[in-house]
Amino acid sequence: MLFTVPIVMLFLLTAVLGWEIVRANMTDAARTQWPWRLELLDMEPLGSLLAVAVGAVLARAQYARTVRPALGWRADWTTGHLRGDAPEWQVGLLNGGSHTVVVESYECRVVLRGEDPRDAAPWTDVEGAAEVLTRAGLAVGVDFQLVVVGNFPLVGTGSYETTLIGAFSPRFVDEVAALHIRVRVGDAVGDSHERILDALKGARSTSYQRPAP
Repeated sequence: MLFTVPIVMLFLLTAVLGWEIVRANMTDAARTQWPWRLELLDMEPLGSLLAVAVGAVLARAQYARTVRPALGWRADWTTGHLRGDAPEWQVGLLNGGSHTVVVESYECRVVLRGEDPRDAAPWTDVEGAAEVLTRAGLAVGVDFQLVVVGNFPLVGTGSYETTLIGAFSPRFVDEVAALHIRVRVGDAVGDSHERILDALKGARSTSYQRPAP
């Protein structure tokens, strides 16, 4: 309603304008015959309606750009969510935009070490991903912790403040080739934005450094 309808109205009014321009350049005799005698709208109100439609589309596009989220993620080796205060690769999702968005869809896809990505498990929810991981011998709370997300508001902070989406042990990083997370959010004007991230990207190129006492 907020995107398609203004665009459709703009195209319809443009088509009507084109029709009336063609009619205006026909002879009087031709305009007495079908279909040229069909007058859809007078040029003066048509021009006003077209100007309003163009303004509405441009204003909507500008506002949509203003409230558009800036979805990103941060990850680092730390501790705090797995048992025994073990090192964990902690991943957080952030919205660097200026407005709050709501998570519409949140899915995971697990690719185990040595597995062909084409044969990997399909996109699923957090519970489905946890089942795949536990069947592979990884334990919840020990090797990984995934956060269930649904209709969750991501506040636009304009900063690097993140929302935790998962924590993973060194064993998890060794035995799982990739953990893709696909998140789709809706903004204030009804547009949807989607981002796919690999939660383990960078985990193997960095190491945990325990802070000094």
